[in-house]
Amino acid sequence: MNISRRQALLSGAALPLAAAIPSVAQAAGHAAAGPTHSTFTLGEFQVSTLLAATRRVENPHEIFGLNVDDATFEDVSTQNFIPTDASQFFFTPTVLNTGSEVILFDTGTNAAGIVSALNGAGYTPEQVTHVVITHMHGDHIGGLTDDNGAETFTNAAYVTGQAEFDHWAGAENEGFEAKVRPLAEKFTFLGDGGAVRGGVTAMAAFGHTPGHMGYMLESGGKQLFLMADTANHYVWSVAYPDWEVRFDMDKAAAAATRRRVMGMAAADRIPLVGYHMPFPGLGFIDTRGDDGFHFVPHSYQLL
Repeated sequence: MNISRRQALLSGAALPLAAAIPSVAQAAGHAAAGPTHSTFTLGEFQVSTLLAATRRVENPHEIFGLNVDDATFEDVSTQNFIPTDASQFFFTPTVLNTGSEVILFDTGTNAAGIVSALNGAGYTPEQVTHVVITHMHGDHIGGLTDDNGAETFTNAAYVTGQAEFDHWAGAENEGFEAKVRPLAEKFTFLGDGGAVRGGVTAMAAFGHTPGHMGYMLESGGKQLFLMADTANHYVWSVAYPDWEVRFDMDKAAAAATRRRVMGMAAADRIPLVGYHMPFPGLGFIDTRGDDGFHFVPHSYQLL
């Protein structure tokens, strides 16, 4: 990760305007009212998923399954016992304690939510040594600073994908300008296969955004994949990976990434964490028929 920060800023400035995405304010959810964390072990690592926010979203067919008709969307939803008029969104960063580092993956919609969830899991913002940003939509960067622009994680190093940073640096996006640009000189960058540290490896998962990354955690012969926003709903994205999602910037690439990641998780029986999966966001992938997948929520396998 020895890439010039100044070079990254200059190269990003030449990129075209990005497609519109929700701003940090638009993406903000309500603070969680119930449990705010779930902790388990992965080899010698301790992992906690953090419920930083949750909110109800109306008219989900305007977000998921854009390329299928209303009857198909309703039939699939009915088969899976979920309504078609609304969906519950979850915003679930992950914190990894390696024994020597405390690494936070994404920061939720706002500083208050991520700090509250961290505190519930037994951490303070000052203990975070690394903040890894999987991509730069508002609900992942919102907690980098508070409402006054003050840095939330004052002792942390910041890490993100080079392609992702370059894209948003040239996008004139208000969320990036408010939350990331002021911290730009503190960021280091990596590409596909780059390591945050031993046992924490970046994996390209492009499509949702131009440089969207997942992260494979490995310790003691065990693996866990943080898929971030590769799939944003356990039925409408996981089970039907070819269904288009409104917030996927390259819909064909996003669908191909979903198929690749779900296929890997199913074949290798790797547990994964999805940022928007039902809390605690942790589960497994099984195949569904000849053409789809099935999300199997975690129960006690990693406890």
